[in-house]
Amino acid sequence: MKRLVAGAALAAAGLAVARWVAARGRVPAAAKDPLESSRWLGVTVNRPPDEVAPAGHLPEPLAQVDAEVRMNRAPGDRGTEIYARPREHRGGADGVLARLRGEDPRPGIRTALRETKSLLETGDVLRSDEEIATTRPTLPGKVLDMALGRAAEGGRL
Repeated sequence: MKRLVAGAALAAAGLAVARWVAARGRVPAAAKDPLESSRWLGVTVNRPPDEVAPAGHLPEPLAQVDAEVRMNRAPGDRGTEIYARPREHRGGADGVLARLRGEDPRPGIRTALRETKSLLETGDVLRSDEEIATTRPTLPGKVLDMALGRAAEGGRL
């Protein structure tokens, strides 16, 4: 019985060391691509270009962010492609530090693109149902609150 326990402990330690060694060779995703902060973020809206920006005026969510915006007709007459990127490009270590401090403009641009798409296609910015109790006193509840608060910033558009 003691040998079984010792063998399991040794196997677990070996697995932990293997994971640690493998992780040391990895580069954080934010540092992999120095041009990431200058890349365009985009969405396709099911509206013609003249409805997306009548008289050259951007929809309200996009007009409120400091970003370069361009629009193209989507292939096959399937609406309009809207692209945006931050005017100020932060790359390398400065970009990574800005993300860690919460000063990265890209999440705000992602949110603005999502809200623009929702506003143009449905007439309203759609949000998930909010619960009656907006804060949860437990540690897992606080983590969940933080994740829900930042949900519109990340992920694919």
